[in-house]
Amino acid sequence: MSSPPTAREIATIFAALAQETRLEAYRLLLRYHPFGLAAGDISRLLSVPHNTLSTHLRALEAAGLVCSHRRGRSIIFAADPNRFSDAAAFLDIARCVEGRGRVRSAGSPAYPSKRPRAPVAEDAVYNVLFLCSGNSARSLIAEAILAREGAGRFRAFSGGSVPARRANSAAIDLLDGLGYDTAGLRPKSWDKFAEPGAPVMDFVITLCDRAAGEACPSLPGHPVSVHWGVPSLGKIGSAREQMGEALKDTYRRLMHRVTALINVPFERLSKSDIRARLVAIGAMEGATEAALVAADGGAGRGG
Repeated sequence: MSSPPTAREIATIFAALAQETRLEAYRLLLRYHPFGLAAGDISRLLSVPHNTLSTHLRALEAAGLVCSHRRGRSIIFAADPNRFSDAAAFLDIARCVEGRGRVRSAGSPAYPSKRPRAPVAEDAVYNVLFLCSGNSARSLIAEAILAREGAGRFRAFSGGSVPARRANSAAIDLLDGLGYDTAGLRPKSWDKFAEPGAPVMDFVITLCDRAAGEACPSLPGHPVSVHWGVPSLGKIGSAREQMGEALKDTYRRLMHRVTALINVPFERLSKSDIRARLVAIGAMEGATEAALVAADGGAGRGG
């Protein structure tokens, strides 16, 4: 068991967070705990130049607030929530202000949740449609993640241009193992969302390059459409172990993107700014070439 941090170490922690960009970077990484984010994605989501961000990330790492490791060509940074919890515990606020007013209870979280605030009105609930050609894995995973993580503020749907007969069993097993409700997850045609009485979508997000290149049915409501290309599982060997590892990577990438979606301050942005934010999310680590091209062009093509 490690010894508690010294007063000098605590001072270093607070000093590292006593700068706006570093504080925002740490808060962002806490939302992505335990997966972490690539340095380029942090730079993009915070709109901070990469060179400037590198200096701040080094300061956070020196204070023990984040750690890093290489994954392929990317450097992944992950937050250590316990480090700040130790610093907060060192202050012993509850004892210091006992009897002097309300303080946060010991059971309260020491860092912000990635779950969104409850909506203030019904019109603050957003409908999101994830599309893939087969609607058997990627789009179902994204639907499941948003349904749970965005509950109360988002309604999640998925569909496909040529829906498979059944869901990818390995994808369902993965979601079941992570505690998701998979009872209603099944492939379905995207045509059903153009039928009379179908839910009106606010956002349509394609997850495979094939679906992004196809002409989707005209949906009511003129939703914002973007492309978040994630590599196809069809290129992975059929061995169960290979598929399992590929699905874990797919889940991680989609969790990053969906979490970023949940944290977009829609109420404070124009429609064009919202679109720009969603296009940038599509270029996060692991994006397909088509998604990167769409992001570079400033416009994603959904459908």
